[in-house]
Amino acid sequence: MLFTRSFSLGMIACAFVTGCSGAPQSGAIAPAGVSQAREGERERANGSSIIRFVYVPNIGSDNISAYAVDAKSGALKAISGSPFAAGNAPNGIGIDPLGKFAYVPNYGSANVSAYAIDATTGGLSPVKGSPFNAGTNPQAVAMDPKGRFAYVVNNGSDNVSAYAIDATNGKLTAVKGSPYATGSEPGDVFVDPKGRFVYVPNDGSGNVSAFSIDESSGALKEVAGSPFAAGTYPVGIAVDPLGKFAYVANSGSDNVSAFLIDATSGALTPVSGSPFGAGNEALEVVVDPLGKFVYVSNYGSQSISAYALDEAGGTLTPVAGSPFSAGNAPNYLAVDPTGKFAYAADQNSDAVSAYAVDATSGALKAVTGSPFAAGSSPFGIATCVVKGTACKPPPL
Repeated sequence: MLFTRSFSLGMIACAFVTGCSGAPQSGAIAPAGVSQAREGERERANGSSIIRFVYVPNIGSDNISAYAVDAKSGALKAISGSPFAAGNAPNGIGIDPLGKFAYVPNYGSANVSAYAIDATTGGLSPVKGSPFNAGTNPQAVAMDPKGRFAYVVNNGSDNVSAYAIDATNGKLTAVKGSPYATGSEPGDVFVDPKGRFVYVPNDGSGNVSAFSIDESSGALKEVAGSPFAAGTYPVGIAVDPLGKFAYVANSGSDNVSAFLIDATSGALTPVSGSPFGAGNEALEVVVDPLGKFVYVSNYGSQSISAYALDEAGGTLTPVAGSPFSAGNAPNYLAVDPTGKFAYAADQNSDAVSAYAVDATSGALKAVTGSPFAAGSSPFGIATCVVKGTACKPPPL
């Protein structure tokens, strides 16, 4: 088997977990549309005064590195109290759309750590009752745009756990009927920007499971026609801020599958020209919060592929200068909510690569001082900007 997110995680996590065999930015996003895009443009223009934080789970050291972002340059500086303790082999992280809580799946301890975010300091405080039980080898989390429900994929038990989120204290309560079956070895999860559908790429079965969300309970129901065929070892997934297109990184075929999302049913149809070439062992995919660019981490070729996104048809065109150099084994990616900076967790470098994003072309330029030290084997990344008393993830 070629490398996939789950395979890589298994190799490293097996040093800490007995008997295991073998992934984002968080994918939770807020409702999107023209108004959000315009707000994002305003935030970019006023970016020099915005307070930002970045969070990186480290599966080798069982903790989370937290950084304050230099508003002008994008450079990272560890905040007081960092790193923060997590469960066994934490990987993947999601910040709720309301900007109050962060959730981290713990691959080795089969649960999810929950934290309250201090919007003043960026510090993380465990939620009462945390960690919360999950399936076997949980490794990615996403939330609906209203912050009511959370979804965690369990790579070892081939399913997705669904939870109701207590808006007051961040506590997770299993949704009736959870967990829900997926394909083989699910590796990522994403909720569409309108909160109607959940998408899960299945590394082992080469397809994408699609579910509709019950608006009142958060329960999942498989979409007609699901699962939908993808490339070889599909691992990462992202949906554009308008909810029109889904993109899947195929680590075994070194490319990106692009799909048109049926607004009524949630079904996926390949975009003309799909799949689009990427680097070696394409692992994670992220769409910038303004819906202009797509970025893919290439684990095997230590680079990041960048594309301009055609808003009409969903096709991808390589950005001039792409791919851009990254550290050793880049996995998860994140673009900050203003679209000004991008970050990659470099698993084998124990570091985070930071980039300034060219607003016109989408090109990436390394930030002075990059890469920045993380814990052991960083595997996941999330970013947020402070608005009032919350730290909100993209898009705003």
